[in-house]
Amino acid sequence: MKIDILAIGVHPDDVELSCSGTILHHIEQGKTVGLLDLTRGELGTRGTAEIRDVEAANAAKLMGARFRINLGLEDGFFTYNKVDMLKVIQVIRKYQPEIVLTNALDDRHPDHGRSAKFTADACFYSGLIKAETLDENGNPQPRWRPKAVYHYIQDRNLKPDFVVDITPFFEKKIELILTFRSQFFNPNDKEYENELQSPISGKDFLDFLKAKGRSFGRSIGVEYAEGFNVSRTPGVKDLFDLI
Repeated sequence: MKIDILAIGVHPDDVELSCSGTILHHIEQGKTVGLLDLTRGELGTRGTAEIRDVEAANAAKLMGARFRINLGLEDGFFTYNKVDMLKVIQVIRKYQPEIVLTNALDDRHPDHGRSAKFTADACFYSGLIKAETLDENGNPQPRWRPKAVYHYIQDRNLKPDFVVDITPFFEKKIELILTFRSQFFNPNDKEYENELQSPISGKDFLDFLKAKGRSFGRSIGVEYAEGFNVSRTPGVKDLFDLI
């Protein structure tokens, strides 16, 4: 199954929080999207890995993703190593995405920046003929390198290299985020005040996301947008591709 976009997150909910509006926009255009989580988020302050497995599956279904894969790497302590990178390369070669969306280049959570380099490097090595991988049937996989890797912006207010208008999809983005009920504030949860809190579980976190979306949108004259960074200078066919 070849797809157009592969969205990678080191934790379940990274994609929903940071680039799901962009994904919804492209799905409406007929593009195909797959999701890849590197870890199960087992170090998360709230909930459990098992709960997040269910939440992630529900979010993928609601989003309209073609698949969601979890590599089960160790949350917080995954390392830059050949064995784990080949696992990412196997997914890239199997689904042959044109574009990869992945974690922020720099962020409050150290996993995000490490994942950004790890996954971007995997995209590069996936194009090398001598970096050999096998498919599920034991056959050699053909090499494949995505045309572009874009890093979505997460907690830190990084200056975007470009932004995507997500105004028509913002409400559904919030719905996708709230699919991860164990991670975020729930006014109907009577046990909420007794649970451990995290930087994303406060009552004001969704207000922060809305403000960030508005800030990105303001730069192009729309209500809401999502921001992205690039490591390689992107090109356009003509000036009218830019707004």
